[in-house]
Amino acid sequence: MIWSLIKIVVFVILIGALTLGAGFLMESDGGIQITAAGKEFVLGPLESVIGAVVLVVLIWLFFKLATLIVALLKFLNGDETAISRYFDRNRERKGFQALSDGMMALASGEGRVAMAKAEKAERYLHKPELTDLITAQAAEMVGDKTKAEKVYKRMIQREETRFVGVRGIMKQKLDAGDTDMALKLAERAFAIRPRHEEVQNILLQLQAEKGDWSGARHTLNAKLKHGSLPRDVHKRRDAVLALSEAKGILDEGKSIEAREAAIEANKRSPDLIPAAALAARGYVDQQRPRLAVRILKKAWEVQPHPDLAAAFAAIEPNETPQERLKRFQAITKIRPDHRETRLLLAELNIAAEDFPEARRSVGDLAEVDADARVLTIMAAIERGEGSSDQVVRGWLARALTAPRGPQWVCDNCNHIHGEWAPVCGHCHSFDTLSWKTPPQSDLVMPAGAEMLPLIVGAIEDKSKDAPEAEPMPEPVAEIIAESDAAPEPDDSDVIDAGPQDAELVDEPAEKTTKPEAK
Repeated sequence: MIWSLIKIVVFVILIGALTLGAGFLMESDGGIQITAAGKEFVLGPLESVIGAVVLVVLIWLFFKLATLIVALLKFLNGDETAISRYFDRNRERKGFQALSDGMMALASGEGRVAMAKAEKAERYLHKPELTDLITAQAAEMVGDKTKAEKVYKRMIQREETRFVGVRGIMKQKLDAGDTDMALKLAERAFAIRPRHEEVQNILLQLQAEKGDWSGARHTLNAKLKHGSLPRDVHKRRDAVLALSEAKGILDEGKSIEAREAAIEANKRSPDLIPAAALAARGYVDQQRPRLAVRILKKAWEVQPHPDLAAAFAAIEPNETPQERLKRFQAITKIRPDHRETRLLLAELNIAAEDFPEARRSVGDLAEVDADARVLTIMAAIERGEGSSDQVVRGWLARALTAPRGPQWVCDNCNHIHGEWAPVCGHCHSFDTLSWKTPPQSDLVMPAGAEMLPLIVGAIEDKSKDAPEAEPMPEPVAEIIAESDAAPEPDDSDVIDAGPQDAELVDEPAEKTTKPEAK
């Protein structure tokens, strides 16, 4: 490096000196007088310039000869490639220039130019570990997937480029929707470079999609170990995976293992609602209701939810509505002003046929925060208090077009889910479901709302003498007509109507009318 710098400096100085000398000679009247071996030579201005050029060429040849002599001496000293390197320097210069041009073309979005420059660089350099990457990325840029895959497979055969080749084919399979092959390639890439964050994320997502919860937990632990995931996020996501693993065990019929896995998930993340509900049911199976109450109260304090209320109701499934209303005070007093608490109290009071108290529990929700569940509850209250069919059907008509209320919504794509899942069914993102009101309500009904028309149908109709109602809008009238024509539900219908809130309501009172509000 220093020797090259010295040569460049000397060359520049010589060129400058010769330029100044030539200018001086051209302006002078005389020439250059040279005395050598007793003889004198006089050169005119033009001859002097020509002589200076010849001198520069001779100096350049001298340096070339000197470097060749140095390479020859190195070869004689045992460096077998010294002479070949001397003659290959020009090729290397051209090759690296083509490689640099190819990288610039790739960054500029000129895929075909980048492939041409990479091919030229390969002819000069013979370094496929440098040129193959540019060729593969340029082929993907221009849409030539076949050529890109061919280059990636060639890269897999070399140790130094194996990870890049595996990762490239993995991303191609992901784009093509071949998740099975992408999962195998992600596992191989993870084995080569376990610290690579992108590969970790892709592997974790694919394992979650395939239901490989044990493998996903191993990948998640690797993310924590290598510092690509904060510890609090790791605890939350590990709880999600443990809960998913528990549900899988539950589907296989291994109730004891499922119970233990659910309890483990709840310990890792007490605010995870599905884990709390499942763990509470596990404690009930163990005849440990106090622990079930404790974890449900803790989860309710973080976020009240219908699943928690259903799990709390399952602790004492055979109690009367009045006993249930009294026992539920353990959680309803925790956050009494929360919307879910108020609606829960309203439903419990409807089951106990205390309709004035149910109306007080609802308060002004029907005016300031109305959704289908609130309006259905109001219809049930009106029916219980003996209002006319016109009033009840008015509430139900509003419920038909009202927002659906809080639901499980993906934070990434806003897709609505009927129940919680570890992976979004639309965008396949992991641990992105939140219980919230969607930006635009869809067709998924909130938990428990489907139960309330059955409650209304079980309440005695006290409006036999009410005046005949005015004709309703045709779509609403058709829906209500279909409801009137439906068969009268029995007790099992009330219990099966809503998997989350049906347990909150005891057997309904004696039925005396058809379920007109259904």
